[in-house]
Amino acid sequence: MAAVARIPMREKKHVVLIAHDSRKPDLLAWAEYNKAVLKEHHLFGTGTTGALVAARTGLPVTAFRSGPLGGDQQVGAKIAEGDLDVLIFFWDPLEPQPHDPDVKALLRLAVLYNIPTACNRATADFLVAAPLFHQPYERQVEDHAAARQEYLAERLGK
Repeated sequence: MAAVARIPMREKKHVVLIAHDSRKPDLLAWAEYNKAVLKEHHLFGTGTTGALVAARTGLPVTAFRSGPLGGDQQVGAKIAEGDLDVLIFFWDPLEPQPHDPDVKALLRLAVLYNIPTACNRATADFLVAAPLFHQPYERQVEDHAAARQEYLAERLGK
């Protein structure tokens, strides 16, 4: 059985906000409705979404590049490095995106690194209303490097 790392999440979460163009109005309305909660945390966003959230709510948002221009990959890297705690990503399941492989990779990393992820308004509401959203938390992440070495050792007979 592979080792599990316990990754501490801060009381003030690092929350990244992303939305496809057709879902931006919904994310903006959600952010405005949850402004009192969001102001207690550090906000990040992909280019356009981050700028729109900041303009709509008046909250500071650290912006990455636009999603199709590498922002999704920047967010994925920050998740892998442990710099982001929560992903709120209102994506459009009905409209193909030119950067669909980046979107899939981002969602895969969110699951792989076990960060809370909301892809729609209802889940985002439940997430920010949860008591754990407002206190320190240790998420468990499998040590994938150790698991790979165990697998190789079994396969190679070592």
